[in-house]
This record gives sequence, C-alpha cells and structure tokens, in this order.
Amino acid sequence: MSTSQPPPQSPPPSPSSSSSSSSSSSSPSPSPSPSETSAAPRTTASTADIKRLLSAAFIGTALEWYDYFLYGTAAALVFNKLFFPDLDPAVGTIASFVTFAVGFVARPVGAAIFGHVGDRYGRRTALIITVVLMGLTTGCIGLLPGYATIGIWAPALLATLRFLQGISVGGEWSGAMLLTLEHTPREKHGSYSAVPQLGSPVGTLLSSGAFALVGMLPDAAFYSWGWRIPFLFAFVLLFVALYMRLRIEESPVFQAMMADKEEHGPPPAPLIEAFRRTWGRILIGIAAAFLGIGGFFLLTTFIISYGTEQLGVDKSVMLNATLVGAVVEIAVLVVGGRIANRAGPWKVCAVGGVVSVLAAFPTFWLVDTGETPLVVLGVALGIGAISIPYAPIGAVVSGMFPENFRYSAVAMSYNLAGVVSGFVPLVAASLLGLSGGASWSAALLLIFIAACTALGSYLAGPQLRRRLGHDPSKQHETSKAIA
Repeated sequence: MSTSQPPPQSPPPSPSSSSSSSSSSSSPSPSPSPSETSAAPRTTASTADIKRLLSAAFIGTALEWYDYFLYGTAAALVFNKLFFPDLDPAVGTIASFVTFAVGFVARPVGAAIFGHVGDRYGRRTALIITVVLMGLTTGCIGLLPGYATIGIWAPALLATLRFLQGISVGGEWSGAMLLTLEHTPREKHGSYSAVPQLGSPVGTLLSSGAFALVGMLPDAAFYSWGWRIPFLFAFVLLFVALYMRLRIEESPVFQAMMADKEEHGPPPAPLIEAFRRTWGRILIGIAAAFLGIGGFFLLTTFIISYGTEQLGVDKSVMLNATLVGAVVEIAVLVVGGRIANRAGPWKVCAVGGVVSVLAAFPTFWLVDTGETPLVVLGVALGIGAISIPYAPIGAVVSGMFPENFRYSAVAMSYNLAGVVSGFVPLVAASLLGLSGGASWSAALLLIFIAACTALGSYLAGPQLRRRLGHDPSKQHETSKAIA
C-alpha cells in the first residue's frame, strides 16, 4: 500500500467566483478525477431519497437475515432429527451444524461474484439479484422432503440450498451497506451504517418468533409440517423486499465510476486489485467483523442447542431468550451508531470488543443456572455486548477501501470473517464435548473472538485516518487520492 500524501487543498472560492470553472474552485486537488467531479452534485441525497434508501436497505437485509437465521434455528431444533435420523443425537447435531457452516463457506464465493457485479454493473443490480436468490432458496427448503422420504438426497439437497443461501448473503450485506453510505453524509455514517444492521435483530425476531409460534404445536405436527411454515413465508417476504429494492436509485459513487470508465476505460478486475493493493486492510476488516458474526451465532445458534440438549431447558425458553436478546440488540445498535458519529466508528468497535470480553463468563454463568429469568438475562447480556461493535462496523470496513473496488474488498473482508464464524457453533459444540459439557470452553471461545475484534478495530483506526482524515467533505474521495 502506498502512502503518498494528498495534494494541498486550494482555498475556498469567494462568493463572487462561485460561477467559475469547477476545475479551479470546487476540487480539493489541482486536477480532479472525473469520478470526483461527477459525484460532487450528488454527495448528499434529499431527505425523502435517504428515507426510501434506508427503508429498502433495512427491509432487504431483514429478509436476508430472517432467511439465514431461520436455518440456524432449524439446524439446532429440527434438521438433526429429520435429515440425520440415523446418527447419535449429539453427532446428528454436529452434522446439522456442518450443513449450517456450508452457507458460510459459500459466502466468499458470493462475495467474489457480487463484488464483481457491484463494482462493474452497479450496487443496485447486485442487491436485486441477492434478495431474489435468498428468498427462493429459503422457500424451497420449506418444500424439501425428509430423510425418511428420499434418503440421502434429503441432506444433499439441504446442503445445496444452504450453499446458495451463502452465495446470496456473500453479496447482500456489503451492497446494502455501500448503497447506504455512498448516498449519505460521512459525518453521519456511524448512525446510518447501523440501519442495515437492524435487519439482523429484526430477522432474528421474525425467525425466532416464527419458530416460537410453530413450536407451540404438538411435536408430531411440528416435526411433520409445522417447521416448514416459517421457510415458506420467505416467498411472501421476497415480494416486499424486491418491491423496495426496485424503487431505489444507483449509488452516486458508482455513477461517477461509470463516467470515469467512459473517459479512461475499464479499471482492472476489482477483486484482484483489492487483494493486490489492500490485502492488509482486508485482514484488519476480517478481524474487526469477527465478533458481530461469530459471536452472534455462538450466542444464538449454539446457545439454543446448548440450552436444550445439555441443560434440558425447554426450547421455547431458549427461543424466547433470543427474542429478548434481539430487542436489546436493536436498542444497542441505535445508540451505538449515534455514539459512533461523535466518537468515531472504530473506537466504538474496539470498546465493544473489550466489553464483550468482560461479559463472556457472566453470560454463560447465567445461562447455566437453567432458571428462565436468568437464562433470558444471560442471553440478552451477551447479545447486547456483541452488538456494540456490530453497530458501526460497516463504516469501519467500507471506509478503508477506495470505491473502484470497494464492493469486492468489503464483501471479501466481511464474508471471510463469515467463513470462520460459520464454524463457531461446530467448534463450540466440539469444545463442549472435550470439556465434559462445561460452559467455560464456550466462554473462552467468545473471549477469543471478542479480542480479535478489539484488535482489528484498533488497527483500523490509522487506516481510516489516513484515507479519510477529519474532513467530512471527503465523503466521496476517489482512489487516486488514497493510492
């Protein structure tokens, strides 16, 4: 990575010269690139445009995470019995979590595909494809026959659909985050970056709530057809999310990139450029994003299985605990985003990692009591702590990369963290077996994940200062200024 200094800024124009040439009065450098000049008129969208954009980003990500978390809940409660019935219950749970992890393995594939689409053909185009793919694959899971009906094809088809889910998520989060941040003022990126993140707890509320409702059915009905209803509901949600996505405009940053492409020709392959020029920043992004993904699945997917299988807590109690945790997460995301506007996104992420380290053992101590109020409190405490760095992580990761390969770099950073995170429930279940069922092993795993995020966020600070400085007007600076 080169660290060349940006050229000195020219003095602001006087009122009498406001109509002079933009090359001499409206650029922070003597010879602005086309993407700078073309983006300038669109640096701040209207209030109505921003509201429509935020609504589309929120609803789309809520659908994505509803679909994705739905699988995690089903992996803990259903799939081990219906798709791996011949295995020992503990081994069946691990096998179910293996198919859960398949989706995370697919995420870098989706990041590469949709990163290229987003950097070459538009952020909006990529997001429309991702939401359609996710809605269709999730609905199809609800139509799958079980092992008793089609044998080995049942888990094979389940893993295939999970892989397609992972490809979709590989392009969704980064696209929704970039489309949000590239339309809005940089001084508010902390709070605006929290809006797509709200899709995560809302998706959790919808998926856990759906399973809580069908979980009230008798076991025979639940395992026969009841568990399918939440998956089939994805078809309905798909139409709502697609309608919202079709109403938003393309990112002004991408429009400026297209103007630059027409004048200077197409840029190099974005994914290759991302790894060639910013591999160190990608590693920092992976570490910074780790807790928001891996920690969350440890405190939802794994802890549901741990509570029901190891502690004997009723499944409705564990599902309701995740619902309360999701409500707490919503509040933390809103507050954390606003604090990030003032303190800086990377600082909030670093502090959140430290808080999560401190909350790890108390979280599992409370769950281990098996008492319903304390179980709920423990899950809410853990989810609340890991939500602090999750709020502004989008501003941290996206701020480290230039826009001509930003979609690819952000998607790869976040989804490589997702690959590791996909194995967290599996690793936690394995460690639990090695520790004789003692929860200290899972608590130590959470501490390790939180420490990675604290370190990654701290290392992101100098990168953000070098690229963006402290001038909010540099919202849409080009890669030439930071190369």
